[in-house]
Amino acid sequence: MDSTVRAEWDTLKEVVIHRPGIEMFFGLMAPFSFLYERAFSMDEAIYEHAELEHALSLAGVRVHRLKRLATNIVKEDAGLLKRATEYAVEIVKFSGPSDDAKKARREFKKSVTDLDAETIFNVLLLRPSVALEEKKGVRVVLPRVTLDVPLANLYFMRDQQAVSDHGVMVGRMSKPQRQMEPLITGAILEMAGAKIACHVKSPGTFEGGDFMPAGEFAMLGIGDRTNRSGVNQILANGVGFGEVAIVHQAAHPLIPGDQPDPMINMHLDTYLNIAAKGIAVGCVPLLKRARVEVYKRSSKGGYRRQSGDPNVHDYLVSHGFTIVPITTLEQMCYASNFLCLSDRKIMAVEVENVVEKVLRNLEYQAKLAPHRYAKLFQEAKKEHAELRDTGQFFPHKKELNDLGVEATALPLQEITGGYGGAHCMTCVLSRQP
Repeated sequence: MDSTVRAEWDTLKEVVIHRPGIEMFFGLMAPFSFLYERAFSMDEAIYEHAELEHALSLAGVRVHRLKRLATNIVKEDAGLLKRATEYAVEIVKFSGPSDDAKKARREFKKSVTDLDAETIFNVLLLRPSVALEEKKGVRVVLPRVTLDVPLANLYFMRDQQAVSDHGVMVGRMSKPQRQMEPLITGAILEMAGAKIACHVKSPGTFEGGDFMPAGEFAMLGIGDRTNRSGVNQILANGVGFGEVAIVHQAAHPLIPGDQPDPMINMHLDTYLNIAAKGIAVGCVPLLKRARVEVYKRSSKGGYRRQSGDPNVHDYLVSHGFTIVPITTLEQMCYASNFLCLSDRKIMAVEVENVVEKVLRNLEYQAKLAPHRYAKLFQEAKKEHAELRDTGQFFPHKKELNDLGVEATALPLQEITGGYGGAHCMTCVLSRQP
């Protein structure tokens, strides 16, 4: 399995996705706690995900579904299933009357090898435990099943890892709700034959949405989701680019204080992306506030920091990039979270379909915390009126058309409620120049 990427604009060849299932239902019971942006229709979201997969296949991309990839691997190599069943035994806990709990635990450990691969996958996904309660009568033992933080965000397959010129960099998620995900995706990708460049270890955190390869250089976001230790581990073992730009997560100028709001710009790819060689798309107020540390690779192989402290907007311009600006409202509607299929060809969210939902959610937040979000909401309303009058909702931008960028717009208005678009939902395994 080829697993190297040098540039976002190289032709996309192979991706891994995860079709969401019942775990998404539990995420919708408490969207904030499960890191979702808002509530949404699960039925429509799963349909939209299927449409994304279909569009990728039509574009000539080889698409692997994570669960199917895992079940196919275990048919040829029992090693992954053995690792997964051992992990499942650790996950499933039994409680209640001592004799009943011991018996149930013993029987599960004995019979777990009889379970099929998909069932074991679901154990890892849902993380169930069983509390037993005895009642009067023959064999009346009530099993009450609880789930220990189901992996409701697994369908955001960009985040658990990223692929560089050296191979797969398996991440370590910053939020406890997601920390089990890379253990699953990393093991499956490794068993599938992907080249593993590194595993980010504690205290480091690294999420794939913060990594963007750009040919001769790469950008690596640092902030709420990727920390300094994670960045240092990536620089030491994960990449071989001649230059790496460390982009600091910025606070939006319309939100008071210097602390970035992670639900406005969680990852680098939530406000910046590359549509072609020399063409970037981004929210300019954030790009001009995002500070950059530039590191160059020395002849001895390590990276050394260079002098200067540009913002990411000026850094990209200095590297010959034209920047297509998007409004803050479009940025919040996942305009920059598109997937580049090849040079000047992208697959993007149909922003106009998402606007009303995002505005409604922002209005609610502004009522709860007017000191923090009132100015942002007013600006978003103003931008909405202007975009509606001009019909220039992303990706239907004159600037993109003039630059020869061809965009396929997908109706992802429900599934983006989990906080992410086409870029977030795909683990890119390989691109070819």
